[in-house]
Amino acid sequence: MTGATGYVGRFVVRELQVHGHEPVVSRQRVLEPFHVPDADAVIHLAGLARVRESFRDPLGYWETNVGGTLNLLKALRGQRFLLASTAGVYRPSDAPLTEESVREPSSPYAASKAAAEDLVAWTARSGRIGAATLRLFNVAGGGDTDTTRVITRAVATAAGRGPGMEVYGDGSAVREFVHVRDVATAFVTALETCEVGSSTVYNVGGTSASVREVLDTVEAVTGRSVDVTWRPANPDEVKAQRADVSRLRSLGWTPAHSSLEEIVSDQWAAVDR
Repeated sequence: MTGATGYVGRFVVRELQVHGHEPVVSRQRVLEPFHVPDADAVIHLAGLARVRESFRDPLGYWETNVGGTLNLLKALRGQRFLLASTAGVYRPSDAPLTEESVREPSSPYAASKAAAEDLVAWTARSGRIGAATLRLFNVAGGGDTDTTRVITRAVATAAGRGPGMEVYGDGSAVREFVHVRDVATAFVTALETCEVGSSTVYNVGGTSASVREVLDTVEAVTGRSVDVTWRPANPDEVKAQRADVSRLRSLGWTPAHSSLEEIVSDQWAAVDR
């Protein structure tokens, strides 16, 4: 398992153990020739994941996210492979996004993930591996420390940590949020239903909410105001992004912890204030 010590990885490791699996944490760098220990599956969570940064370093993002995936796949034969991808691969749409929705990456980061998805899918089609690609929407809760994410930033601002936050537009933009604990159970569900020779994509979302609703919920949960600087709307901003998670639900998975109130409450409980 790569990326096991990261934000999502720690929760995935715990969930695997709860379900009787024995996760092995890889210490290898994904850009080096890879050796896979005696394991029947690999969960690939490591990679670069900052959208704005990717515009400054597109080569680095492709080298890590595509090249790293390639190195892992070269070392596999007969195992299952789970890839953490992003909802950023989709073309914006007012309708809920399904796994068949058109892909149209708008950043080097998202493009690198789309390329990694293709690499995984074609490798599975050859019969070499079994594959599941999980397109994660906005992961939150559980003590996230990445304040580029809206819920994490809003909670940190309410706690008095940081200079406040900027919101572009009137706060009506809608995003899909999912608790990191539900992401972890999604990986276990996908792992346990993955078979060699098959390749399946899953959306991993939980609840949709506007930025204004996030701010209101943070203030209600914390009892504190969120210092917001309102900026003019970006004409290129996606107005709405919602996930259709029917495919994953059909396997028995449910986003049990992804109400906006629970995500915010959980993040607030983890903040050192």
